[in-house]
Amino acid sequence: MMPATAALAAATLPDGRELIVRGAAHEDAPAILAIVHRAFTARPVVGDKPEALSDDLRSVEARLEYGHGYLTLLDGEPIAVVMVARQRGALRLGRVGVLPEYRQLGVASFVIGVVLEDLAARGEERVQLLARQEFPALQAWWEKHGFVAQGIVEGNCVVMARALPVAIEVPDADAMRALGARLAHLLRAGDLIIASGDLGAGKTTLTQGIGAGLDVDGPVISPTFVLARVHPTRTDGPALVHVDAYRLGGFAELDDLGLDDSMEGAVTLVEWGTGVAEALASDRLEIDIRRGIDPDDETRWVFLTPIGPRWNRVALAAVAKEET
Repeated sequence: MMPATAALAAATLPDGRELIVRGAAHEDAPAILAIVHRAFTARPVVGDKPEALSDDLRSVEARLEYGHGYLTLLDGEPIAVVMVARQRGALRLGRVGVLPEYRQLGVASFVIGVVLEDLAARGEERVQLLARQEFPALQAWWEKHGFVAQGIVEGNCVVMARALPVAIEVPDADAMRALGARLAHLLRAGDLIIASGDLGAGKTTLTQGIGAGLDVDGPVISPTFVLARVHPTRTDGPALVHVDAYRLGGFAELDDLGLDDSMEGAVTLVEWGTGVAEALASDRLEIDIRRGIDPDDETRWVFLTPIGPRWNRVALAAVAKEET
């Protein structure tokens, strides 16, 4: 398992500052306490005083001892925290806080994405959290990140939960293509796949494997300049529609490509489709490909997130366990 203080993910903000998420260690307790108190003090005063404001150094150290945490640094300065622990038989997120002055930078969404993927890489399958009933906007924010109210109330909080992605460690490009070929066996006409990841992460390589598994005409290459490329089937299976949304400004421009006309008889894969292509189908497979911090390491982590009843997490997990 990765050491607590090892960097899990990094990002560069538009102004050039570096954002790093890493595991929290015992010596981070004072910084965690300061972030929690400032973050929860800045929230609107509604109803009872937040339990988090009763935290002290000893309680934070206990949370680190019996659970674990994530600390986010901006140019080396701690600005956000997430704690994780098992409560009532379930894995739960808690003390999710970002310093008030950094709340408009997308830090929280980035951090939660990293945390969920790290929990998936640890073999976890499901996670919960408690959202206070007095803050419907906060519940709506968690819903955007895949959490669903479970119809259970604890005190003044609603229990929300979501399934975690299926995590697959992929050592090289050949293994990425092999994973794509295995995924192809689960695909059928009408399926939508949204693939995300940094430049060079392996989105097109994975798509090549899917194309090979579907046995479509090739070559499967990035459709950056044509935006969309159709690969007809050589058998009686579905075609592959390969879309690159990198240069598109939103769903309206994607809609102009007329994908609705081809989706029924094809598997549609949209690279760079996060935030753009979700409206194409309520049921979809979201694939996020993460590279490590070390640029010389070819290893990638692939995270498969099933959205909607079309997708079976058990079947995706079985694909992950197959030999590459």
